[in-house]
Amino acid sequence: MGATSSRRPTGVRQFLDLVQQREWIAGEIELPDASDRVESLEQRFKYVARFEKLRTRPQAGAALEILGLYGPSCIPILRKTERYYWSVSCLPSTSDKPLIRVNASWMELFTLYAKGDDISARFIVHLSDFTTDRSATPSRVDEAFLVQSVVEAEDVSYFFPRGEDIFGINVRGAGSIRKFLASRRVVSAIRTFNLTHMNRGRNAYQASHCYSVADYMQAD
Repeated sequence: MGATSSRRPTGVRQFLDLVQQREWIAGEIELPDASDRVESLEQRFKYVARFEKLRTRPQAGAALEILGLYGPSCIPILRKTERYYWSVSCLPSTSDKPLIRVNASWMELFTLYAKGDDISARFIVHLSDFTTDRSATPSRVDEAFLVQSVVEAEDVSYFFPRGEDIFGINVRGAGSIRKFLASRRVVSAIRTFNLTHMNRGRNAYQASHCYSVADYMQAD
């Protein structure tokens, strides 16, 4: 008989089985995290100047406060998976000029932008979590739910990035972003999408991880 081979789990499946992941998505359990962060001082110092530049922006306080909500709510086992399975970039040098961007694998998860003296956010999620019939059909977007999840109807808009079952949601204003992240359905959808990509393997954006920004995402 030939020897049987077993493939090692990829991504956060190494730390959380599928039952734990489903229960976390549903908000049924709290996940035990590592007690300490594994940190590279060289990597931290690499982006200190960029972080100090961010702090001079009038939107910095609101952006970092929102990250403090997003991190513990939407990223599983933050310390254990930091940098290698998710990362956060500070003032990344891309054409859309974001303040902050969170990535996993090769995918953007969450981005914050300056909007006057306020901020706006872009969430990338599964389309099927935001349709009226749970299908990935663009014409079935649950617009009524999106509107009730923000302060004013004009604070939310959406678009369709390339890719199967991919949906982009723009939310304008810190108040509406906070309300959006207070929705159980929204958080469940964000968790589902984030785990989809964190399970695909190592994060491709490790080199741009900014520990100074990530400090604001830690649960404590």
